[in-house]
Amino acid sequence: MDPDFLNAFTQPSTLDRFLTEDVIPKGEKRKLIKSTSSNNIKLEKLKLFLTEWINLTLKEEHIVVKSLEEDLYDGLVLHHLLENLGSLKLDVDKIALTEKKQRHKLSVILEAVAKCLQLEESQLKWSVESILAKDLLSTLHLLVAIAKHFEPNLALPPNVQVETITIETTSRGLKTSNAVEYITENKENIEAQSKDDAFDELFSCAPDKLDAVKQALLQFVNQHVGKLGLNVKDIESQFSDGVILLLFIGQLEGYFLNLRNFFLTPASTMEMLHNVNLALELLAEGDLLNFPVNSE
Repeated sequence: MDPDFLNAFTQPSTLDRFLTEDVIPKGEKRKLIKSTSSNNIKLEKLKLFLTEWINLTLKEEHIVVKSLEEDLYDGLVLHHLLENLGSLKLDVDKIALTEKKQRHKLSVILEAVAKCLQLEESQLKWSVESILAKDLLSTLHLLVAIAKHFEPNLALPPNVQVETITIETTSRGLKTSNAVEYITENKENIEAQSKDDAFDELFSCAPDKLDAVKQALLQFVNQHVGKLGLNVKDIESQFSDGVILLLFIGQLEGYFLNLRNFFLTPASTMEMLHNVNLALELLAEGDLLNFPVNSE
């Protein structure tokens, strides 16, 4: 038995549950927070922050959350939270008492979340089964994604990372692998990148050359988006909602962006942020962006 597997748990009951044959079907994987992160101060701050945020958001509905994984697994709190934040009307009962009904309820809720956040299945860091199993890592990823989408100005604790262990059942037994995973943005990397950014240096040291650079960039952008009948005159204002940025990326990379994946005429800050986040994801997937960028 891999010693890391044994050290991944702090409660004997949890260890016993994962040692049973049917917990992780053969060929499937399960990722968990290692016990080495149990005293992680930043993790505890994030848990407390999210708990207080939920309780404040649902205060008028007299809902009180004490434990994220214990109180959210059945979908009741998530149901109220989505209705409150996004005015989403979900076609499912508020209270689900049986495991079958809870699984169905979570399925409807998480499908609505994925659709609202415009996420593909491969991008999800949670699942019906993991939330139902009271998995803390999945629950935190889900809540952070919801918070960032519906309240982008919410001051989530930054740089929250945990040590994880991934467990897989193979024909030879349990296979494990360790990693470090970020739950909230690593702002230290963002700040370090900004210090070394050539354009920041241009702004501070060579403002006389800035207009010439902006004009060159405008010419480059219009050379490509002009094929779509668009004309950019001001980079700051016309790029802020992400629309032209997405269309520009599509022209450069030679592909068509499905109009269902972004807001062509964004009507709110939330929709603009969605567009910008999508553009950053496309750049990262194309290896054109190898450092974090604050979409706000």
